[in-house]
Amino acid sequence: MSRLAYLNGQLVPESTLSVPIYDAGFVQGVTVAEQMRTFGGKLFRLEEHLKRLQRSLDIIRIPNIDLASLGVAAEELAANNHQLLDSDDDLGLSLFVTPGSYPTFAPPGAHEATIGMHTYPIPFHLWSDKYERGERLVVSDVRQVPNSCWPLELKCRSRMHYYLADREAREREPGARALLLDQEGFIAEASTASVILFREAEGFLSPPREKILPGVSVGVLEELAREKGIDLSHRDLTVEDVYASDEVILCSTSPCVLPVVSLDSRPIGAGTAGSVLQQILAAWNRLVGLDIVEQSCKFSRRGDV
Repeated sequence: MSRLAYLNGQLVPESTLSVPIYDAGFVQGVTVAEQMRTFGGKLFRLEEHLKRLQRSLDIIRIPNIDLASLGVAAEELAANNHQLLDSDDDLGLSLFVTPGSYPTFAPPGAHEATIGMHTYPIPFHLWSDKYERGERLVVSDVRQVPNSCWPLELKCRSRMHYYLADREAREREPGARALLLDQEGFIAEASTASVILFREAEGFLSPPREKILPGVSVGVLEELAREKGIDLSHRDLTVEDVYASDEVILCSTSPCVLPVVSLDSRPIGAGTAGSVLQQILAAWNRLVGLDIVEQSCKFSRRGDV
């Protein structure tokens, strides 16, 4: 059995998956995408990811994508490729859509959308130690893309600002990660992760919904917080709000939640992973039926698959 991928309606050997050099996703970076992961070999919150993908497709005017069939193909692809892993391991799945050929570079003919999916063993080694040690953030001079460029609810791969911001952060503090502000100087997001503050008196705090990408993982955190009687509210947040927080959490697809222990070398709270993060992690474990941290530590030592 070999690893498969998906391209334009068919499952194909992963080694044959390719996008032409004249595809608009390559030439202009015009690509909408969703990143998912499995728990126990099953794709997590697939419907929510497909719903968000539909909104992105609507924004860039790519019509007539059969998301129901795409969801079935995603499940089939994940099931096939998960069999190549240890049964306790899990994988990530990347789904992307481009408008198809860029007419200036492409041969004459029809220019239909390109739809692809591929999977990969989750790179647990990138964050397995951070559940305990935490993430260190640096406020970057690189700002979030303004809403006037494209709607912030559009999940696309035009992420040059992430690259530049993280490069700056690492130059200022090796091993750190960028915290991006919006054009008004309010907290926007970290590179590839949502930023959630926690204050004992207020509960969880997130930037306004209209100013951020709607995060599937943030939605899960909100559900788990509600079960514990912890509110999650949205408002503009400043750098000083971060320093004044009891805990700060990064929320994203594969790690789920990670603690932030410092900002610009100043400690957040006690400067360690806090008790609220541990409560959320424990609840997430129950939801997905495995120990997220234990799995991450175990498979951070695996070789390439």
